[in-house]
Amino acid sequence: MAISETRSDLNLRSAAQGLNAIDWIALALVIIGGINWGLVGLANFDLVAFLFGTLSPVSRIVYILVGLGALYTLYLAIRLGKKAT
Repeated sequence: MAISETRSDLNLRSAAQGLNAIDWIALALVIIGGINWGLVGLANFDLVAFLFGTLSPVSRIVYILVGLGALYTLYLAIRLGKKAT
């Protein structure tokens, strides 16, 4: 352990090691959704719609998965918050 590591660094590393596959998938979906919304806000460009078609069945599935990922990430944040205390 490096001297420069603080207790919060160790808590974050410990929390990351405790993540399972579903946790990582949810985080990836939230990142994808965040990037997409950032593109919509900055450039009025919906990457999901561009790739899969405007409100196509595949686009709708992607949007639903991103939304479910966000809800799960909220649960994950609460779970990790309880571990930290």
